[in-house]
Amino acid sequence: MELFAVPDLPEVRAGHDLAALIRERVDLRPDDVVCVASTVVSKAEGRSADLAEFPAGPRAREVAANLEARTGKERDPRFAQAVLEESVEVLLEAPFLLTETRFGHVGVNAGIDRSNVPDGDLLLLPERPSESAERIRKGLPADRVVVTDTCGRPFREGQRGVAIGWAGLAPGRDWRGETDRDGRELSVAVESVVDELAAAANLLAGEGDGGTPVVVVRDFEWGDHGEHDAHFREVETDVIRRAIRAWTGE
Repeated sequence: MELFAVPDLPEVRAGHDLAALIRERVDLRPDDVVCVASTVVSKAEGRSADLAEFPAGPRAREVAANLEARTGKERDPRFAQAVLEESVEVLLEAPFLLTETRFGHVGVNAGIDRSNVPDGDLLLLPERPSESAERIRKGLPADRVVVTDTCGRPFREGQRGVAIGWAGLAPGRDWRGETDRDGRELSVAVESVVDELAAAANLLAGEGDGGTPVVVVRDFEWGDHGEHDAHFREVETDVIRRAIRAWTGE
């Protein structure tokens, strides 16, 4: 398997055709996987915003005040308002806002970015990242697209690339029913392929000012395994979310 960044992409603005920008700079193959950072997807879709667009309501002012009290750092209630409007559930209010987005992703501050946003104060995540991935895929010779983001994971320091949208492939590779080297049947092994591809792409895309938000994965083979269609865990089977709800008294 080989990975390489798409070179010389311009600063993406609202209305830009991402597929065309990619297509003009690299010769893609049908079986390539194109990993696109959510930042440029959001920019192309006009998801930048100013704090002034989110006048803080009572709930946002309460959340910001609570964060200030818990962290000792000044918090803008307008930012809290933006997070609340982009979320369907707030799992934690302090020492940071951990929320579920409208499309099912759980992350800090609803994934709202405040860096590399030349056209506004904030950059919101794409509204429906898998639909964004499908639109990009339709404009490319490649059959598979993954929209990536960066977020931290429980129990680990640092951040990593994860998939928030995908098209042309299933998110998971299902090993259940297969056997290990000793002949024992696997019963719970579902491999999150789109997350692994996103993490690999993030090694090249980087986190700062590299300007390489699109990475091509070449010669990735699915193998002779079943597909698993679920990616975001259902609340009923999410032990961590249920524990957080019990801890916060909800």
